[in-house]
Amino acid sequence: MSTEDGVSTGSTTGGTEAVARGIWVVVGFLVAVEFASGILQGYYTPIFSDLAVHLGVSDADLNWLEAGQLIVSALCVPPLARLGDLIGHKKVLLLATGVTALATWWTVVAPDFGSFLVAWSVQGAYVIWLPLEVAIVHKRTDGDTALTRKAAGILVGALEISVILGAVAAGALVGALPMAAILAIPAVCITAVFVVIALGIEPDRPTAVSGGGFDWAGLGVLTLVLGLVMAGLIGVRVLGPGSPLAWGLVVLGLAALWPFWKVEARQREPLIDVHLLVSRAQWPIQLTAFLFGMSVLGAQIPLSTFARTDPAVTGYGLGADASFVSMLIALYVITMALGAFTLPLWARFLGPMRAQAVACFLVALGYLMWLPLHGSTGQALLNMAVIGFGSGALVASLPAAAAAAAPASRTAFATGMTNATKTVGGAIASAVFAIALAATGTIGAEAKAPLSGYLTVWAVCGLAAAVAGALLLLARTAEADDAL
Repeated sequence: MSTEDGVSTGSTTGGTEAVARGIWVVVGFLVAVEFASGILQGYYTPIFSDLAVHLGVSDADLNWLEAGQLIVSALCVPPLARLGDLIGHKKVLLLATGVTALATWWTVVAPDFGSFLVAWSVQGAYVIWLPLEVAIVHKRTDGDTALTRKAAGILVGALEISVILGAVAAGALVGALPMAAILAIPAVCITAVFVVIALGIEPDRPTAVSGGGFDWAGLGVLTLVLGLVMAGLIGVRVLGPGSPLAWGLVVLGLAALWPFWKVEARQREPLIDVHLLVSRAQWPIQLTAFLFGMSVLGAQIPLSTFARTDPAVTGYGLGADASFVSMLIALYVITMALGAFTLPLWARFLGPMRAQAVACFLVALGYLMWLPLHGSTGQALLNMAVIGFGSGALVASLPAAAAAAAPASRTAFATGMTNATKTVGGAIASAVFAIALAATGTIGAEAKAPLSGYLTVWAVCGLAAAVAGALLLLARTAEADDAL
């Protein structure tokens, strides 16, 4: 039997089954990449306070690590995503993995905090892994959105399982091994994954169809925008909230968005396709990723330091050790994995955009629960379980949704931008949270953060997620009105 296009449905069915079988082989190798990504994202969190001792800095200085890595991640995602379209997604995945491996080995031998900060920041290249993996899967399924969403759910599920393993391992090893040996374990994992990618994944052809070159002008202006904004926010932390210089840098950075838009709009092959980015299909996804990044990335260190703060000294905190923080992370990522694995069911009954909105509201609820419920370990576990379930669904759904709403030559860009916007949100939030948590305007201050600072962190995270959910519902309503 043939369709109106003259294509045999029997042949189509057989080809689809062959594609489905082949894609799971590719996903199997990509799971190894997400295993290494999970190690990076979960391994360090329980031992941040121990890492501060190893580096000879205070807990407050650890915010420099997060801010540095997130800003590098934000800057590297657009060019690497564009290169994926230009030269092939596997090549760029291999490049990003090699850079991350070298940076991770650098953290093992870094002689001081400054060198460690540079290495830690360069390590942020790993943020492009998942978008490239989704682009690889999307291309090999010939644009099958449902199959891509299932594969993304598996990859994120594998990521979260490895986060648990990394967190538990770090909590168990701290104190038993020298810090250099503890830091070497992630480096070994990433080096092994580099070999897996090189040998296990077949090369793919570029998807970009034009002969345009790389947009260096766009990268330069983007670096200027993010550099000015971050320099200003760091200045607020160092010089105090009354500094005209610090706020002037923030204003200049925001003003530089206009020339950035003009530069990119004129490019034949822009680094960031601003027209696609603000299209009706893309902007709700990208804005949701930005707001979601404020909590999923910006709140990591504050949550860790709050859990390890001794209430007998400060009057707040959980007084937990590294092993409890590992358990807290384990519960969080288990619920994330549940959210990721059940995402296809959510989308089937609610629709993709409504499912994402519900996930945003769960994240909002979990963070707002921290405001009254932060006095015991049981309350902390409950809060993080709610946050985790919603976060897992969002991590799995956003790249797949962006790929589905983009043309074939822009899948890597669209999926990469979900991570880029998420990372920018996390970078800005981490700087704002550092200001909120700072007891003084000085770097390296030993004083503990005030409880009001932590309350501010949770309120900002909750409200940002709630706004994202509301915007998704409004966008879905507008689409339904257009269809009438």
